[in-house]
Order: sequence, then C-alpha cells, then structure tokens
Amino acid sequence: MLGLKLPTDPRWVNIVEKDIDEILTDHAFCEQKAASTAISLIVSFPEYSEMVQEMIALVKEEISHFKMVHDRILARGNTLGHQRKDEYVGALLKFFGKGGDRTTQLVHRLLYAALIEARSCERFRILSQQLEDKELAKFYHDLMASEANHYTMFLGFARKYGDRKIVDQKWNDLLEYEATIMKDLSKSGSIHG
Repeated sequence: MLGLKLPTDPRWVNIVEKDIDEILTDHAFCEQKAASTAISLIVSFPEYSEMVQEMIALVKEEISHFKMVHDRILARGNTLGHQRKDEYVGALLKFFGKGGDRTTQLVHRLLYAALIEARSCERFRILSQQLEDKELAKFYHDLMASEANHYTMFLGFARKYGDRKIVDQKWNDLLEYEATIMKDLSKSGSIHG
C-alpha cells in the first residue's frame, strides 16, 4: 500500500525497546514538525485553497498528536527531551534540486511530505505489532491509519497540482532514493532513523 521500496528491518523494534523514552521524544518532535510543515505550505502557497483547507485540519491533527505523545511522556514520569537532528529527513531533502517554478517547488514539497508520512506509517505499524508494551502498541496502531491518510493526501495533491505522469515518475525516483537512505538507517531509536 505504501509503495516503500525497502521495508524497515524488524530488528529496529529491539533498538526502540531499549529506550522507549527516546522514541517518544523523537516521535513528539516528528508530530511538531509535521504541523510546522502544514503551516509552511499554507504560508508559501496560499493560492491553493483546497490544500490550505486540508493543511489547516492537518495542523490541528498533528498538534493533537504531539499532545498525545507528550502526555505519554509525562505519564511515564519524564519530560520532553531536546529535539534531535533527523538524519533521514536531512538526507531525503537533498534529492530534488533547488529552484524551479512555484508548481515544481510545491510538488517536491508535497512528495517529500508524502514519503515522510508513508515511512512514519510503516514504522507505526511495526511498533503496533511488535512492542511488548501492549498499551503503547495500541497507541501506535491508532496513529497508523492517520499517517496513511496523510500520505495519500499529500501524494494526491502533488498529482492534482502537477503533471500526473511527471509526478508519478518523480515519486518513483524518490522512493528508489529513499530505499538507499534506509539501508544505512534502522540503527537508532528514532522514528525515521
């Protein structure tokens, strides 16, 4: 369904379970960044009214997810840690060159967002199936469907606003590139790493 070319190594959950607090902090910041991305799309491309409406709803949803994760952190007797650099996103954002017209820039940003959401969805599925903490596993199961909807929304807008054939080729190329990134990841307790 997600189209990812390289699935996450199932042993990644073993790394995560060694420090659940680390994954929760990383996850909280992923949700915050997702809300920021939606706000940035509104600010950068206000003329796309349908997308703006969806991004407004997405900001509300992502910030509510942030609160849900933050509440879990507090319930575990911890505080939100510091934000860390996301190597996955940093590497991913190098794929498309800078420049191009506004439509090209929009399509690229939507494709990046779609892929990040797809990978998050895949990771949440793994956590929901393999975490020993059943309450936390259920939490990730509930978030998984939401992430899948985000992935399809971003990809749908890219296809709507760009030339479908070109967008689909770029999407496939980006998926191939992302697979090469993932070969070096799945070694840390982060949502994408």
